[in-house]
Amino acid sequence: MKILVIEDEPKVASFIKRGLEECNYEVAVAHDGPSGKTMALNENYQLIILDINLPFLNGIEVCKQIRESKQIPILMLTALGTLENKVSGLDAGADDYLLKPFEFQELLARIRALFRRAQEPLSGTIYKIADLELDSFTKTVKRNGRIIDLTAKEFGLLEYFLKNKGKVLSRADIAENVWDLNFDTGTNIIDVYINYLRKKIDKNYSPKLIHTLIGMGYVLREEIPSNANTQ
Repeated sequence: MKILVIEDEPKVASFIKRGLEECNYEVAVAHDGPSGKTMALNENYQLIILDINLPFLNGIEVCKQIRESKQIPILMLTALGTLENKVSGLDAGADDYLLKPFEFQELLARIRALFRRAQEPLSGTIYKIADLELDSFTKTVKRNGRIIDLTAKEFGLLEYFLKNKGKVLSRADIAENVWDLNFDTGTNIIDVYINYLRKKIDKNYSPKLIHTLIGMGYVLREEIPSNANTQ
């Protein structure tokens, strides 16, 4: 497996490269945004580890530009840990987000999880509920026949809901299955994305599909549970 590390701190880049090579990964390193983007677009890597604070072109822009051409797993590895930072990184197209300082074993676990997801075979499954339709192959979403534009993370979140429609999903379930994240009870990133999704697929439609079960989590279904809050 070939991994590209785009990291401007030489010690951090060297540490990651050495550790991954000891685990039999093939690793290349770029120390700034433009060279990292060029390498990512011109070579065949199976995964990219990407810092945000990079010289000349920041990691958010690098991620966006890679995403325009390739669907390669991207793991953002950065010291920027605010909710706004995480949302920006995930909206740019990152598949996972790991904060510095980090434990190397956790980095390896995140890499393995991303590889597993990337190797899942493409399917033409179409998921439906009420007048909402998601095509997992063409990556399109429609409600009442109208195309709804979703970010990659919003699409992944909706797909997870549809695969588990009628089932109550906790925030920890969603974090683990949509972002491969160890759930941090101090962050509300799951709630933020639920609200994003509601505005796009529920706000101007009926019936409402995403419901909150107080103290339990969320559920996707047409009818409103008696103890649910749809706001």
